[in-house]
Formats: sequence, C-alpha cells, structure tokens
Amino acid sequence: MDRLIKCPANYAPLSPITFLQRAAAVYGDRTSVVYGRTRFTWRETHERCRRLASSLRYLSVSNNDVVSVLAPNVPALYELHFGVPMAGAVLNAINTRLDAASVANILAHSEAKVFFVDYQYVKLAAEALDRRAARAPVVVVVDDVDSPTGVRLGELEYEKLLARGDPASLPCPVRDEWDAIALNYTSGTTAAPKGVVYSHRGAYLSTLSLLLQWEVGSEPVYLWSLPMFHCNGWTFAWGVAARGGTNVCIRAPAARDMYRAIAEHRVTHMCCVPTVLILLLEAGRADRQPLASPVSVLTGGAPPPAPLLEKMEQLGFRITHAYGLTEATGPALVCEWRQEWNLLPVDAQARLKARQGISVLSLADVDVKDTETMTSVPRNGKSLGKIVLRGSSIMKGYYKNAADTDAAFKDGWFQTGDLGVVHPDGYVEIKDRAKDIIISGGENISSVEVEASLYRHPRVLEAAVVAMPHPRWGETPCAFIKLKEGSASLREEDIVSHCRSNMPRFMVPKTVVFMAELPKTSTGKIQKFLLREAALSIYKKMQKATRGPQGGALPPPICKVAEVERSNENNRRGVVEDRVLTVAKL
Repeated sequence: MDRLIKCPANYAPLSPITFLQRAAAVYGDRTSVVYGRTRFTWRETHERCRRLASSLRYLSVSNNDVVSVLAPNVPALYELHFGVPMAGAVLNAINTRLDAASVANILAHSEAKVFFVDYQYVKLAAEALDRRAARAPVVVVVDDVDSPTGVRLGELEYEKLLARGDPASLPCPVRDEWDAIALNYTSGTTAAPKGVVYSHRGAYLSTLSLLLQWEVGSEPVYLWSLPMFHCNGWTFAWGVAARGGTNVCIRAPAARDMYRAIAEHRVTHMCCVPTVLILLLEAGRADRQPLASPVSVLTGGAPPPAPLLEKMEQLGFRITHAYGLTEATGPALVCEWRQEWNLLPVDAQARLKARQGISVLSLADVDVKDTETMTSVPRNGKSLGKIVLRGSSIMKGYYKNAADTDAAFKDGWFQTGDLGVVHPDGYVEIKDRAKDIIISGGENISSVEVEASLYRHPRVLEAAVVAMPHPRWGETPCAFIKLKEGSASLREEDIVSHCRSNMPRFMVPKTVVFMAELPKTSTGKIQKFLLREAALSIYKKMQKATRGPQGGALPPPICKVAEVERSNENNRRGVVEDRVLTVAKL
C-alpha cells in the first residue's frame, strides 16, 4: 500500500469547470443557453468561454485576481462562471440591487481587476466607480446580446472582447482544488456584508450533491428565476452543464415572463425563494399559462409556510424545500421526499415539505447543539438548539476577515446562527434565527411558527413577525403583513382572532402592521432587522401616546397599527419608514 502514489492518471483536482468541457464533448449539439431570440449550443458556449478566458489574460488577469460582474441572468453572466476560473481568476458576482456605495465597497474590498457591467446597470456602476479612491478596475460593458443598445462605459464591450479571444487557447489548469473559484458577498440581512470565498473542491462537491439529491436527470430545462449572483445560482450555474441541460435566461423573475418561458421551453426545473412562489401564485389570468407538465422547484432562503406549498402543488409545481447560507455554498439541507409520505393527507404533506430536511451529501455532518453545553439536543422535534455544520462545501472563510472567520468556525463547526429542532426521523426544522426568537414572559416564541399561522389566513399574502419591547412581558410578537388584493376591509381584529384560534394565547401578535410591501433583500429574504427597527419606533410612539396626565406611563394597550408607509427612495434602498398613521386600542 505504501508504494502506491498519486499521479495524473489517478488524481485530478476537483473543479466544476470540467463540466463544461464534458458538456461540449458529449452534448455539443444540444442547446445550452436560451435568451430571447438568442440560442447557443454547448459546443458554442465552450468556445465562447475559452475566448473569454483568453481575453481576460490579454487584460493581464492572472491567478487569483478577482473579476467582478454586475448583471442580471443573461448569457454573459453564465459564461463568466466558467470563463473567469478558466483564466485562473476568481469570480465575484455582485448583487444587482445594491446601491452605489455598497458596490464601490465591494470593488475596493475585493480589489477587482476587471469589472463587467450589464448595460442596464451602467449608471449604477459609474456612480460606484466615482466613489472609488483606489485604482479603478478595467470596465467591460455587457450589451444586450439579443438587441444591442449601444450603451457604453469606456471602450470595451463584451462581444467585441470575446471576438479578440482565442478559441483554441487552453484554460489555466487548476493545480490545487483548494484554490478559490468564487467570492460572494453575503446579503447583509443581519449585518454588514462579508466576502465569502468558495474553493473549486467545495463548488464541485456541492454541485454534484444537489444534482443527486434533487434528482436532476439528463437534459433538464432550467429556468433562471434565481439570481446567479446568489451563491452562484445555488451552484446550478455549473450544474446545468454537468447534466447537459438548457439554461433559459430571463432578466427578472416577473410572473408573466416566467409563465411564458415555462410554456414556451417546457421548463422542467427552477429555483427560487418563497416570494417568487407568491408571485406565481398571485399572477392574474392574463399573466398565467397552463403547465404542460409538472415543474420541479427547489425553494429556500426563508422557511416557506405549508399553506403556500400546498397551493403551489395544486398549480403543478413540485416543491422541494432546502436550507442554506452563502457560507455553505448555497443549500446545506434538503427535505428529501419519502415515498411513504405520499399516502398522507395533502396538508400533512405540506407540513413535512416545510421542514428543512437532512444534510447535503457534501457535508460531513450537521447537528443541532444545546446553546450552553454544545451537546446534541434530543431528536424529539421539540428541544431547541443551534444548527451547526461541517464539511467540504463550507466556505474557505471570509476574505480579509480573520476575526469573523474564527468566530464562524468556533468549536470545529460552522455556526449558522439559526435555531432548530431535530425530529425523530432525523429531519431538521428551523424555528428561527437566534436573534429572531421572541422571549415573552419567559416563554420562547418562534417567529417562524407565528408566521406559518398567519399564512394560513386566506387573505394574507406575506407575513413577518419580530419582537416588540413590552414593559410587562419583556417582548411580544409584532406582525407585519401584506394583504392580497381586494382585502382592504380586513381588520386587525380579524388577524388577532385568526391567530387565537390557531396557537397558544401568549404567541398571538399583540401588534399588527399592514404594509404595501415588506422590505426584502435582492434574493427575497425579508429584512427583519429593518422590521425590528420599525417595531421599536412604533412602540416608542405608543408609549408616548399613552402617557398619563402627570407624565406617568399608563398600562400598555394592545394596539393595532393600520399602515406603515415606505417612501419611494427608501423602498429602493430597502429601508422602512415607520410613519404610523393610526394607533388605537383594540
């Protein structure tokens, strides 16, 4: 055994870029990318990516240089997922909903050498570049490949850059599978964004793991309803190539465009957050088209309520729930379906699908630990603990941030910051973010459970629950709700009554806030830190309004809040303006 050696014949560094070479060789004539009237085959996509890698080296991009891109789900962004690492560089796909200051910070922090900008975001990119004090990256505009606009920011344009590249040029070999392939900045739902570094090995293993556990067969038709900048499209930017499938690219997940694409291209698979499911569910008749066959949907980003899953199944969408983080290269848990569950009632199936599930195959272990003793909690579906992970698909660490990296890898586990339980069958169910647990009169209240009850109300479209301060109980639940169209007559008392009939009294929201829109990140996660700020401000207004004649505080009333507005500018920035229009005793 000692005389056996590792050599090129029996060892190659793992990297998802090998999927493209295989796709060109095996599936060369199949359609790889569809975007409007534009079509490419896998042979053409492979050639374009080799041209791209060659062109990047012409721009003096070398090993471990960062190449940033600000673009929606267009063919160029897909090609950059292969072309950048084929040049030995690291891809940094930037969230397109960030403001100029945030984009500038990412460019500076990542030290991007080249910056690809879709024509739609040229103004935002120009503002970001103006804010940079250090040397600016080389800018390449990605004009629309289907209908060129002529918009430019500097001299370089993507298609012209590709034309200069050499299709026969060999990609840079991956010498160490631990080398970085991507740099993804967290969405910032709870704190300032951090740069998460993925390895070639982690990306490769995560891709194969999801393909297997989601049971993706050959020749899938994949609709890009999930932003590619989000964890590299949960690794499916590489995964579709591995299965020789077709990428159907759309610039934004509008209900009309998604239904049209599903019908026209016979889409078989798509990923999205629960808010996109709501878009599809609430689409008007003019925007809908019937599904010719079931569409497999992988959803995550926030725990989807069981009633939402049940309604989507009725439309023909077959939902699989996953849970993950940027730091876990996307999904870390998948709710694998068991055949015996098909015999259960529909509502019971929906509740099972709402669980987060079991670990992806690329992880070595997942556990739920007691927050004090770090021992595993009992598998009884009740004992609450923190969810921890470890394995090859976990990030290398935070870029230029040793302190946060060490904190994240405490005790030999990646600390997710989420709280959950383990059911007797081994399936994990998230109960809340650690900071979102509401402690009221000594009782722990899961905001996720209260939200699930709110979603069961037939006129509630979206719901989020956070803690509001309370002088007697410490904290009480505050519900922020977006109603379905035509529900203006719904009263706060109706919501409270619904909750009282579905949960213990101490869990019932004491404050109800109706909103036109809930603040979200670009990936559809509700920004609860903004709602917590709004709840605190509402509480302070209520306290001020209930001061007694001698200045003493009256007993705090149970309140209803008729509406919270958001200004247009703050809506763009995702900031809640908590202008309370009505506060009254119930």
